Amino acid sequence: MNESVIKRKLINRKTLPYLLLLPAFLFIGCFMLYPIGSTVLMSTQYNTMMDPDGVCFIGFENFKKLLFEDEVFHRALKNSLVWVLGNVFLQSVLGMILALILNQSMRFRGLIRAVTFSPWAVSGVIVSLMWSFMYSESVGVFNDILLRSGIIDTRISWFSTGSRAMLAMIIATTWRGIPFFAINFLSSMQTISEDMYESAKVDGAGAIKRFFFITMPMMKDTVVLTLLLRTIWTLNIVDIIYNTTAGGPANSTLTVPVYIMNTFMGSLDYGYTSAMAIIMAVIMIIFAIVFIKITKYGKEALY
Repeated sequence: MNESVIKRKLINRKTLPYLLLLPAFLFIGCFMLYPIGSTVLMSTQYNTMMDPDGVCFIGFENFKKLLFEDEVFHRALKNSLVWVLGNVFLQSVLGMILALILNQSMRFRGLIRAVTFSPWAVSGVIVSLMWSFMYSESVGVFNDILLRSGIIDTRISWFSTGSRAMLAMIIATTWRGIPFFAINFLSSMQTISEDMYESAKVDGAGAIKRFFFITMPMMKDTVVLTLLLRTIWTLNIVDIIYNTTAGGPANSTLTVPVYIMNTFMGSLDYGYTSAMAIIMAVIMIIFAIVFIKITKYGKEALY
């Protein structure tokens, strides 16, 4: 075999992996990088469908207006914080409790797990419609139960006040999100050796100590990743809020994604809504970096 043939084969071996990855790179470029680049570009423009011939570069004017002038955007940021914290806290705690219960030996465990995890398969639109009916002032099941039990004397309008509306939607989203935490926590629990628990029992460790000194350290990376993913997803939820209150009453349940949708539907302003999307993306990126750094994801937990 001559030298040129050897060189050709070496080149083919080096280029073949890149050629095989090329379709994936093209897909990412078309459906991720291009939209991101377009959004960044439009955020620096006056770009509205109401004035298609007036598109022009305005620098950071959209960002200045958002950060220093738009009070509704500030309100949406605060609501987004309450929305994310309330949902993720309740879902993670209740998901952990549910995972601990389902990790025990019981009859029909497979069927019980399947039924328990079913809310995660329900779409956001269905969840919003279903819970809207249950919260209904006239025919809602919650008002009926509370009236029959004597807890209230008159029917409650669950979406009449901001705090009550936010709480009602957090409860609805929590119902849907608990299975996600339970599935991930349960799968992580089942990788822990029973010998570790038996040794802890012999040493006199109770259930609480076994949980905090064996279960949680062994599950640390799963807990961190699950919390991070669910935080990002919860911040991006639009369907449940939009189909339930659309951000009302008086913007009390308005989050940034819903504000982006409402603003675009009302003004068709590509530039302004793109600036909101960029700010939201930057917030999520910073949060993810800080969260991973603080929780030391991928490193051994020290207790």
